[in-house]
Amino acid sequence: MAAPAPAPAPPDREEIVFLDVETTTPPRRVLLEFGAVVVCSRRLVDVSSYATLVRPADLDAVPDPTARCNGITRDTVVAAPPFRDVADNVYDSLHGRVWAGHNIVDFDSVIIRDAFAEIGRPPPEPKGMVDTLPLLTHWFGPRAGDMKLASLANYFGLGKQRHRSLDDVKMNIDVVKNCATVLFLEECLRGVVPTPQNMLADATIRTQGTSDPATNRDYNELVGSHVEEMMIDTTKQMDARSSGGSSGFVELDDVSTESIEIKVVVLHRSRLRRIFHHKGAQLQLSCPGLEVRWVSTQFQPNLSIVVDIPDNLSKVLEFCDNLAQSESPEARSNSTWKPIIKRYGNATTRPTVRLKIAMTIVNGNTAMYSTQICQKDCNGVIPKLASRKVDAAELESLQGNKVDAFFSLEIYDYKAKAGIRLVAKRLDVHFLRDQA
Repeated sequence: MAAPAPAPAPPDREEIVFLDVETTTPPRRVLLEFGAVVVCSRRLVDVSSYATLVRPADLDAVPDPTARCNGITRDTVVAAPPFRDVADNVYDSLHGRVWAGHNIVDFDSVIIRDAFAEIGRPPPEPKGMVDTLPLLTHWFGPRAGDMKLASLANYFGLGKQRHRSLDDVKMNIDVVKNCATVLFLEECLRGVVPTPQNMLADATIRTQGTSDPATNRDYNELVGSHVEEMMIDTTKQMDARSSGGSSGFVELDDVSTESIEIKVVVLHRSRLRRIFHHKGAQLQLSCPGLEVRWVSTQFQPNLSIVVDIPDNLSKVLEFCDNLAQSESPEARSNSTWKPIIKRYGNATTRPTVRLKIAMTIVNGNTAMYSTQICQKDCNGVIPKLASRKVDAAELESLQGNKVDAFFSLEIYDYKAKAGIRLVAKRLDVHFLRDQA
């Protein structure tokens, strides 16, 4: 059967859609129910909702009711519509919006894509994803145990999880609100209270304009600030089968320097971050065929590679460097501004940049790397995941090879040095020379 045609470009939709699916038990996951609640991204109030049972093509795939805790039986779905009949409603609920949910990256989004593939239709595409399982584990865990939705709901006294789509979606939203409130109160007890000036630092991120009472407005805007942080710090995680991991990254030929600007967003503990934006979205770049000049591992746990760059990337980065120096307070501090581009040797050598391997320090001393290293096959066509765990030995093997790089730009001011660092989100390694 021919592959379905690509989905049309997502519309510009600002709402967030929280979603959940119910399925049969492994080994074969068959969609039985879909539920979604669309919320205002600034106030987390419900805009609309949609839920439907789905009759699978093979009713024998639905097990005995004792095998499922959601109570969905063959009798429950026998009169339900097949997915083909509700696909338009599911598509309209999801396409072009930010998707949010508990474990949606590895589970719900995969089930949805498979359901559309089975009927030969392109799946809906998200503007971004907010997976509350890893997110709340990072910011809130482990005080709620295993951080499953049922555990979080029990922690906040929200009742027992029913394992029905729409009920679980509403429970997920309530969990997010409760977690945000607790985090806010903890900061207040530490004497760090978000000010209206910081909350309104960027009108595109924080706007007033609600008729709710003041108390509700403050609460909703608090939740909104945490959601914005989720969207900023969560990579736009698309299904690798359809996007190849490059969604959200701009190719150099599509970059217009006139559309690049710096915006201010409010992060956790009222910290401000200045982020490069391009045409309304965070600027992240992709550039193919960069030769790795050398690998830096001597300052572990910090790892990085130095690559030669083409003229078109050099022009974009020079523009960003000049823009940051003219508009950022980091450039006006007492710190020394470090140019993003360097030339080694004489002036005729190719410009180079350093790509930092993304890293987080856990428990004070353990380094966790999140940059994905992928290796292309001998034809240079199909990328395959080589490793999710970066180490120094693996990185050193890249020297002298070429990589397709997907990276973000971050403005920093640290230990009397300021500038822009390039953080590698993914590196696609060309066929290694010693394997040719």
